[in-house]
Amino acid sequence: MQCRIRLACLFIAIASTDARAADRPNIVFILADDLGYGDLGCYNPQTKIPTPNLNRLADQGMRFTDAHSPSSVCTPTRYGVLTGRYAWRTRLQQGVLHGYDPLLIDSDRVTVASFLKRHRYATACIGKWHLGFGVAEKTDYSQPLRPGPNALGFDFFFGIPASLDMAPYIFVKNDRPVQMPTETIGRSELRRNGGQGMWRGGPIAPDFRHIDVLPTLTEQAVAYIEERADPTPKRPFFLYLPLTAPHTPWLPTAEFQGKSGAGHYGDFVTQVDWTVGQVLAALDRIGQADNTLLMFTSDNGAHWTPDDIRKFGHRANHPLRGQKADIWDGGHRVTLMARWPGRIKAASTSDQLICLTDLLATVADVVGTGLPDNAGLPDNAGLPDNAGLPDNAGEDSYSFLPALRGQSSPAPVRQAIVHHAYDGMFAVRSGPWKLILGRGSGGFSSPRRIEPKPGEPAGQLYNLDDDPAESKNRYSDYPKIVSRLTTLLDRYRAQGRSR
Repeated sequence: MQCRIRLACLFIAIASTDARAADRPNIVFILADDLGYGDLGCYNPQTKIPTPNLNRLADQGMRFTDAHSPSSVCTPTRYGVLTGRYAWRTRLQQGVLHGYDPLLIDSDRVTVASFLKRHRYATACIGKWHLGFGVAEKTDYSQPLRPGPNALGFDFFFGIPASLDMAPYIFVKNDRPVQMPTETIGRSELRRNGGQGMWRGGPIAPDFRHIDVLPTLTEQAVAYIEERADPTPKRPFFLYLPLTAPHTPWLPTAEFQGKSGAGHYGDFVTQVDWTVGQVLAALDRIGQADNTLLMFTSDNGAHWTPDDIRKFGHRANHPLRGQKADIWDGGHRVTLMARWPGRIKAASTSDQLICLTDLLATVADVVGTGLPDNAGLPDNAGLPDNAGLPDNAGEDSYSFLPALRGQSSPAPVRQAIVHHAYDGMFAVRSGPWKLILGRGSGGFSSPRRIEPKPGEPAGQLYNLDDDPAESKNRYSDYPKIVSRLTTLLDRYRAQGRSR
């Protein structure tokens, strides 16, 4: 008798979970690759790149003006997006992974996908992975690619292993290559201002063509959405769509060539805009646009040099200093837009300080549970929303749902953000003040590092309210602020969490 009662309670709990899942929104998170803060018309009226679909997205939702990637390069940002944790807490202290590196995310760590899967979401990642496969020192693509995306909560994965300029050049479906890299391609002879960028030489699948990748990913994403048209039983879905563009090689297809005033790069951004338009249209076709929280952002700033600015008159990171890989805001301040009809006010803006690590805590609030020690929810018995969720889930993730809802005078989402450059240089931002622990860019801009002479400031301090271009170093003028921010950064690093 008691067994039947317990079984009945279990069925009731599962039915209750299914009912809650049916009421929750779909979540689509689109991550562009190397898109600049000044590329989109909704952020920069002087842009030379037409982006009608992304401008429409801004008109229909909220645009954040002070959002940042957790790193100024690819892999560590992707780690932070999925885990809610800074990647410098892992083995990756600088740079990025390559196509044959092992998985960076521990398979038992909570990710956005595994969290939403707990809450009855169907989950998919379609696009650029760039977080490694397996545990071997060098990935063997002839063997199952485990652990990988499927071990981290994704029911379905389709994409490429790393960046579009990194071998092996193959598509992977779940834990297998679609076609093995049995051939070899040489290093591209195309160059930035003389062509469309370049790729490294290495193994390639016989049917792989770089120019086909973005259209293929777009086709796969649209197909996935359309498959959700009439799900039985009703389950919301989470689609993580990390694009391969406008990262080099800049390879817009024929219909987009010459569509911008910023060369092949600008044309590739226009094709990214088209991809977003295809996703929006697919949501409309299945009648799920109003029931979908859609977010669009970039993994870091644009790789756009002073020579590119002079040649095209386009400021991809306008009005910010620096570019991709740099510790300055041009390296990590990113576009972030969100649309959720009826929940997010159309044509609204927010100046809240946001980090892309905040996705996990935000979706936890969207589904109504929060994260442990964030929402203060108890570990209930039976089938609770947070049962078994470790306390270290999303330790650098803060919910920005109140900002999305447009709550009047919301409290600051976060006290501070830790920034991280390509070569491992740290910075910390709190309020208007940004402290950089070192001199130079820490990235691609010259000089990367400056050794201070006796009497010169050891680091950089900027007031971004007064000096958004980071042109006036106030390090020597405000020693108390330097001390306070240094102490804060030291605490965040030592305690293993900032939340």
